[in-house]
Amino acid sequence: MQFKRRTLMQIANMICGNPDLEPPFFVYRSSGRLTEFFLDCDTNYIHDGSTRQFWVADTLSLILTEPQPYPNTPPDPFARVIERLMDQSDAQNEGPERLRALAMLGAALAREGFEPFYAEEKKCYLRHISTNTVAMALANPPRPFSAAELARREKLTVYLGAASEDELIEEILLPLFRQLGFHRITAAGHKDKALEYGKDIWMKYTLPTQHVLYFGIQAKKDKLDAAGMSKGSNANIAEIYNQIVMMLGHEVFDPEIGKRVLVDHAFIVAGGEITKQARNWLGNKLDATKRSQVMFMDREDILNLFVVTNLPVPAQGSKAVDEEVPF
Repeated sequence: MQFKRRTLMQIANMICGNPDLEPPFFVYRSSGRLTEFFLDCDTNYIHDGSTRQFWVADTLSLILTEPQPYPNTPPDPFARVIERLMDQSDAQNEGPERLRALAMLGAALAREGFEPFYAEEKKCYLRHISTNTVAMALANPPRPFSAAELARREKLTVYLGAASEDELIEEILLPLFRQLGFHRITAAGHKDKALEYGKDIWMKYTLPTQHVLYFGIQAKKDKLDAAGMSKGSNANIAEIYNQIVMMLGHEVFDPEIGKRVLVDHAFIVAGGEITKQARNWLGNKLDATKRSQVMFMDREDILNLFVVTNLPVPAQGSKAVDEEVPF
C-alpha cells in the first residue's frame, strides 16, 4: 500500500508535534520520544538523529510496505500508529474527544480513501470510505478483552441465543465476513430455496497475488452434533453432509467476470457449539480432497471475531432487508 508523500508528511507532522501551531493539538515529541512512540506501536524503528518530520514520513512509508491483513486495510503496524497517535490521554488544548485533532487527521487521510473515528472503547481506528472496512491491529485475537468488549460479547451471546437462522446470516455473518475482507458477499437462495444448492452464502476473497478464492457457507442456528437424529433445534451433522457435497460440486455465477466458478472452500457455521464428534464424523465421511476444503466456525469463533473487529451488536429483532452486501 502506498500513500501520497503529502499525506505522509502531514501525519508525520502530527506525530512529531509542531509547536508552531497555535494552539497545538498534538504532543511534541523529541528524538527520544519518537523512538518511544514507535516502540509503543510494536515496531523497532529508532530515530537516527535526522530531521524528525522527514524521518517519520520515511518510516511510515516503510510501514505501509508491510503485508496487508485484508484488502482495503493498511498493515497492522500502521493501524497501531494511528491508535497511538490519537490516544485520548494525549489531548492538547481540547477535550478528550480530540475533535480538532481528529479533523486534522481526517483531512490528511481523506485523499487516501480513509477516515479516522473513535470506537466505543475510545480507541481510534481507520475506516475505508468506499467499502466501510475498518482497519485495526488484529495480530492477537486471543488477547484479554477489555471491560467494554466483554460487555459487547455478552450482548452478542444473548442475541445469538434468540436470533433466527436468517438473522444469524444477515445481521451477523454478512457484516462479519465483509469486515474480514471478503467481497461479493451474497445470501444465496433465501428468497428461493430451490436456488440455494447447499449453501446459504457465497463470497470471494482476493489474495495479495490478485488470485481469487470462492467460498460457500452453510449456516445453522444452534448446536451441530453427531447424534443419531436431530433433537429440538440442534442439527445432526449428517444433515449437513449432503449440503456440503452439493455446495462443493455446484458452480456459482460470478457476474464480475461473467463466468460460472466452483466453490474452493466451504464454511460450516453454527450459532451454537460444533461438537468434536460432529467434526470427526464429517472428516471421516468426506474424501481427503473435500476434507481439506471444509472449515468450521462455531459460536466461540463468531463471538471472538465479532468483538475484535469492533462491529456493532444488532438490536434484538432487527432484520436486514438486502441479501447482498455491496463491496
